[in-house]
Formats: sequence, C-alpha cells, structure tokens
Amino acid sequence: METKKDKRIALVTGANQGIGYQVAKELAKNGIIVFIGSRDLKRGEIAAQEIGLGSIAVQLDVVDRKSIIDAAETIKKQFGRLDLLVNNAGISNTRMQRLGLSMVEYMDSAKASIASIDEIRFVWDTNVFGVLAVYQTMLPLLKESKDARIVNVSSTLGSLNLNADPNSSYSSFYNPVYAVSKTALNGISLSMMLELKDTAIKVNLVSPGFTKTAMTNFEGYESLEDGAREVVRVALLGPDGPTGTFTTWDNVHVPW
Repeated sequence: METKKDKRIALVTGANQGIGYQVAKELAKNGIIVFIGSRDLKRGEIAAQEIGLGSIAVQLDVVDRKSIIDAAETIKKQFGRLDLLVNNAGISNTRMQRLGLSMVEYMDSAKASIASIDEIRFVWDTNVFGVLAVYQTMLPLLKESKDARIVNVSSTLGSLNLNADPNSSYSSFYNPVYAVSKTALNGISLSMMLELKDTAIKVNLVSPGFTKTAMTNFEGYESLEDGAREVVRVALLGPDGPTGTFTTWDNVHVPW
C-alpha cells in the first residue's frame, strides 16, 4: 500500500491563485503531495483546503530569503526531500491595476526609453532573483530525490529569437519590465540546466500562454485550465522524460 512517504512531493510557488493554484490542483489530482507556496499563509491555507488531497500550505515569499529557508526546513522535516519544484510565482508590473491602465496603455508606458527603473528592479526581484533564490535553497532537497524535476514558468514573450524577428507579433510587447525579465529567467534556467546536466535532476521551461489572470489584468484569452496544461504535462514527465526543453502547449517548442 502506498504511503505518504511513497508519494511524490512538490512545491509550487505562488500557488494560492491563478495558474499556480490550477497547477497545484492538477498535481494533487494526480496523487502528488503539493506544498502550496504563498506569500500570505492564510491565503495559502484557504487554497490548500479548497484543493484538499493532502495539500499543505507553506508561507513562501520568493523575495524574502528567510521565508524560503523556513519553507525548505518545513519540507525537510516532513518528508526529507523534494521531487518537483514548480517556480511559478511572478509579477508583470506594479502600476497597471493601481492606475487603472489597460494592457495597451501600460505597454506604452513601459518602453525602454521611459520604463521605470524602480519598477524593473521590483519585477526582476521576483521573476529572476526570486527563482534563483528558491532554486539555491531547494536544491539540497531535490538532490535527495531519485526522480527530481524543476519546472520554471516563463513566457514566449521572453524569446529573443521571436522578438528579433521584425514580423513577429511578440516584438511590440518586448519591454524591459516583464518580457525581458523572462529572457533573463530563461538564461538563469539555462545555467541550471548546464549545472545539472550530469545529474538526475531535470530542468524545463514552460510558457503557459496569454492566460486570464491578475498578471494580465484579466485581459488574457486562455482559461486557467489551458494556462496550466503544459506546466502540468511537463511536471508529470517521468524519469525518462526530457530535460532542457522550452515548450508551450501542447508540447510546441519555443525558440530561445
């Protein structure tokens, strides 16, 4: 009989809402014990209760190193390892909802010549440095797994190849706040892939697409289910599944 110790253990950051919540929900349905990473523990506890199936809330703010260390200690004490890390937590801006801007209005204000340096730093702190901090802290737990995988949630908007094409529909959205943060995340992910290439730990990049969430000011056209679909597919790949991929749904490769 399978016990809790036999089940795969996952951590999903930013899992109290949006794509992270849907990913955690789908993973739990597939028999995985999911730690619901949430900056606000109460919101994480509500999400874990809604998802059920053994889900566990853990306070985790990717820009607070102590909270990351404390989360790692919680996982270590309960299970001694981590099999799956989904770096989902991310933000797109700091001003759109606060100022009541549409996506188009915000993009006009985020061009390289006028983008707020403070906003860039704030977004990059979460989307780039936060992912790296979580990776560094959780790596010892991932090394305790016989079948570990890291899934970093990126964006097709971060593709240098696509944005360098003058005919690409993506290039008009390539601003140094969010889009370039995802390019940087892709580079960080590549450095993880290279570091771990001779280990059993797999690393994959996934673009969920333009999903209707708070990050897109709810102007996206894909459902949460669609946005989570490729993340979940890659997260559920077994030990023989590929590493070093960058895909969007369904298993369509995105040029770096």
